Amino acid sequence: MALAKDVDYPRCEDQKIQKIKTNNKLRRLKQIMKTLNIEVTFLQGLLGTQTGDKDVYRSFIGSKAPDAQKLEEEIEAIGKDNVVDKGKTFFPRTKDGKPFIYDYQLKGFFKSACSALSKVKGTLSSQLKAFKKHIDLRVFVEGRENVIENYSEITECQRPLRCQTMQGERISLAISEEIAAGATCKFKIVMLCDEDLPLIKEWLDYGKFNGLLQWRNSGKGSFSWREI
Repeated sequence: MALAKDVDYPRCEDQKIQKIKTNNKLRRLKQIMKTLNIEVTFLQGLLGTQTGDKDVYRSFIGSKAPDAQKLEEEIEAIGKDNVVDKGKTFFPRTKDGKPFIYDYQLKGFFKSACSALSKVKGTLSSQLKAFKKHIDLRVFVEGRENVIENYSEITECQRPLRCQTMQGERISLAISEEIAAGATCKFKIVMLCDEDLPLIKEWLDYGKFNGLLQWRNSGKGSFSWREI
């Protein structure tokens, strides 16, 4: 009669072989990947985007988080000091209090830039089909929290918001934390194919016209960039 441990041997060998194959695939993938180290310098002020109301964030914005753990991390990143003023938007903070930009906000910028440039004849983006899926599956930002640096203080930006309703025009006041022009942010872009490099550079160039985070159409969040 065969012992149980003898019966498990073939299974263990299969698992080892499968692990070796997986490691080889990952090794080949890393060889193919290209990493682009970028530093952006903001040409105008950058506005915070997170609401100070944790309940609102949990039910609406935070619902877009990929899983429950990430949701709790994003809620915690609002910061205890920012919960009081619920009508104001803030920058998320790292554990040591530094403001940062989420990786998905940078990927959102790539999609916005590609969408705009896809309508411009002669651009590389105009030749790209199903660009959202392309960016989701082939372009990545390494590191979830990308710290904003080289600023002296965080101030406030107040501006009116106008909208047309059935009752006529309505005007409300929006208040956001603002980091002044001159601040910088470093991040790494990982692409699966070298052929995406010219595309990414084209999107980054678009950042001087329409940049990151809130009130972009006014020029807020516009930036220049360099490879480091």
